This record gives sequence, structure tokens and C-alpha cells, in this order.
Amino acid sequence: MNLPDLNEARKRTDKEVLYLENDNNIKNMFDGKKYFLKTYGCQMNVHDSEEIRKYLELLGFNETEVLEESDIVVLNTCAIRENAHDKVFGYLGRCKHLKKEKPELIIAIGGCMSQEENVVNEIKSKHPYVDIVFGTHNINELPKLIVNAKGSLDIEVYSNEGNVFENVLYSRDSKIKAWVNIMYGCDKFCTYCIVPYTRGKQRSRKIDKILEEVVELKNAGYKEITLLGQNVNAYGKDLNDNSSFSKLLEETAKIGIERIRFVTSHPWDFTDEMIEVIAKYDNIMPYIHLPLQSGSSKILKLMGRRYTKQDYLDLYNKIKNKVPNCAITTDIIVGFPNETEEDFNETLDVVNACKYDGAYTFIYSPREGTPASKIKDSVDLKTKEERLYKLNELVNKYSLEANKNYEGKNVKVLVEGINEKDSNKTFGYTETMKLVNISGGKDYIGQIVDVKITDAKSFSLDGEIVELR
Repeated sequence: MNLPDLNEARKRTDKEVLYLENDNNIKNMFDGKKYFLKTYGCQMNVHDSEEIRKYLELLGFNETEVLEESDIVVLNTCAIRENAHDKVFGYLGRCKHLKKEKPELIIAIGGCMSQEENVVNEIKSKHPYVDIVFGTHNINELPKLIVNAKGSLDIEVYSNEGNVFENVLYSRDSKIKAWVNIMYGCDKFCTYCIVPYTRGKQRSRKIDKILEEVVELKNAGYKEITLLGQNVNAYGKDLNDNSSFSKLLEETAKIGIERIRFVTSHPWDFTDEMIEVIAKYDNIMPYIHLPLQSGSSKILKLMGRRYTKQDYLDLYNKIKNKVPNCAITTDIIVGFPNETEEDFNETLDVVNACKYDGAYTFIYSPREGTPASKIKDSVDLKTKEERLYKLNELVNKYSLEANKNYEGKNVKVLVEGINEKDSNKTFGYTETMKLVNISGGKDYIGQIVDVKITDAKSFSLDGEIVELR
């Protein structure tokens, strides 16, 4: 069966692209069938899954959260760390057993792992029960691959990374908050990172297209958007039209949507103009994720990060001084090849100086194909684990201290939904990205309300709605 060309559809106007939702070749082709979609990795993968979900629903599938009920399983994978790789192949074991019971089950693997040649070869040799492999550059091909699945492995992984498609269809996870891609790929080539090899070179969307999407989301009632990219600060550098992230951020703020966030930032590209714009607009949230990775200038150079320990601290202090009440979180890698105790202590020095609101911490994981994976390492795993434990103790201490400052205060919280562990509570986030568990509040879901913080923990706050009279 021939399907419409989704690549062509993405080049059309918004009205024309709607034909996909009404085309009889697609709609309800798998009516009554169920799909199970599992997402690994970063925010970009989460947003990609919103696109995958839309295509599955256009084909007529309904979502299930129970693997055993599914007629198609789609794993949207991450390649950033070795344990993510292991988790995917571990989960494939469950899918293999299910396929023995349900031979018609379709198993599809997408995402960053699919862009790695060694992974594709592993699937070919060890997991022949997989039906479809597709990459980050051709998610739009998934409907065609599903329709044409013949019970044998079909691999469609493109490397045509120069394309930027517009009018992408999404089935969004939320009616309150939305991701907005502003760019794809990354040109930084940090020596430990696989992303430029799986996501490709940096490609920025045109600013007018991004702003059109934000306007649509605002008109649809969304309260918050997050501008999304592997390194949002570098937005526009590839366009040669004077586009910049500070300009995009300001134009987005002028649209008037109530909350604007962005991830992820690289210290190298964080400009004074950006800081001024963030400080100027109340609807740009005072929360910045600013990856450190290491506090040692020596290790930072080996990582290809292009800033020093002092450069980072200067930037951190500039943000703190210019943006009132700004919360800053970070990423830190422990155990980069040949990291000495002195190098590690320098990282602790930065944590002590910055007193982060939170941090994502990891033991270095070598990824095949990256320069760092070729470095012979003299540090044993036990030492790295001990360093991670020590780092986490310090991070958690400062996280709790930061949260304790909220006790007894009233803060603005966007109420997002029912608390999974306690149906009598709701949850939401402050402007500074603090998770708040709220007593009651069901009538306020989707609204920004005043909440009084009654208790603080290391990773969350407790609060109650302030009834305004």
C-alpha cells in the first residue's frame, strides 16, 4: 500500500499537512490495535516520542502502558551512556519472549542507538526477531515501515543530517507544557559525547517558524514552553542571518506565553546578551541548567569543553548577580580517564562555590567512536564509585539547603496533575523548577497558583494552596 510522502508533507503549509490526518490510506489502518512506546534518554528523545506517538495514532493504534497487550512495541533509545545501551537490550529480552507468544507482534527500535553502526550489527546478529530499525533522521518513515513490515528485519537509518523539517506532527504528552525544538544536532564534539555522531551537525530552525509554533501553543492554552536543543546557546550560528539565541529568547518572551524555559546550555556560548534578556522578562523563568562536567581545567581541556574552571565560575557569578533569585543546576562527570584525586577535588571546590540547586552526576561511560574512548585509563571503578558517592553527598547537602530557603514562603506553582503516590495531592513546579507536592489542588490543574511551602526535602517541596480573597 502506498502512503503519502511524509517528507513532502513536512514541507507543506500547516493546512495542507492536515491531509495526513484524513487520508484513508493511513487513518484507522490498524484500528483496534495497541502500541507500547518506551522512551530512554534526554528531553530531545521525549519530544521525538511525541512525534512517534502521532504517527502511530494516525495509523489507528491506541496506546497501552501494558507491554503484553501491545501489537507493536517501539523503543526510542539513547546512546549517551553504556547503561542505557544495556537497558535497551535487556528490555528486548522481554519483547523476544512476548513475540514467541504473539508472532504478529511488531518490534521497532529507533533513537540514537539506531544511528550507531555497531548497534545495528548487534541487532542483525543477535536479535533477528526485531522487525524495524529507524534512526533520528527519519522518524517520519515509521508509518511506511510499519505498513510494509514483513516479519523480517527492515533497517532504514539515514545520515542525511542536513535537513530541517517543519510542520512536524506531534501527539503531545501534556496540554499544559510543551517542548519546542529550535535546533537539531550539535557541533561541539566534546570528546566523551556521542551526540554529534547520532544526532548530526547543528541545524537551526528559522526564527519565524519557531515563533509561529509558540503562538499556536499559546492560543491552544499552553502555559509553558521549553525551547529545546542539544546546545540552545549556539542557536542560529549556522543560519548566517544574524539569528542568535538571545534574539530568539526575546522575541519568544514578547509573545506573552506565561512561562518560558530552555535546555540545554553550554557555558562556551552563554553570552552577556542572553543574561540581559533573561533578567529583563518576567516570563523567562529564573532557572538555568549549566553543565559543568568537571571542575578541573586540565580535565575540561581533555573533554574539549573550551572553557576553564575560572571561566565557568565567572559566568556562574555573572548570572547570579544579574538574574534575581536564579536557580542553577548542573551536570558533572566523575572518573573521566586518568582523573586524579586533585582533579576530583577541584570539582568539589566548584560545587562548594556554586552550591547548586541540584545536579545530575555520572561516572564516565566510554562510547565507541568518541575520542575519549581511545584513552587508556589508570583509575579503577571502585575509586570512581567512591568519588561519585562523595560528590552526591555534597550535591544533596546544597540541594536541601536551597530548598529549605523556601519554607514558609509563598511561590508561584504551575499545577500539572495528580501525584502518582498520593491521589489526594497534586504536583507542579515553581518558577525555579522546584517540584512541589501540593495538598489537594485538583481544581487548579493547568493553572499557576500561589502555594505556601510547608516542608522542604532534598529533591522536592511540600505545600498548600494559598486561597486568595
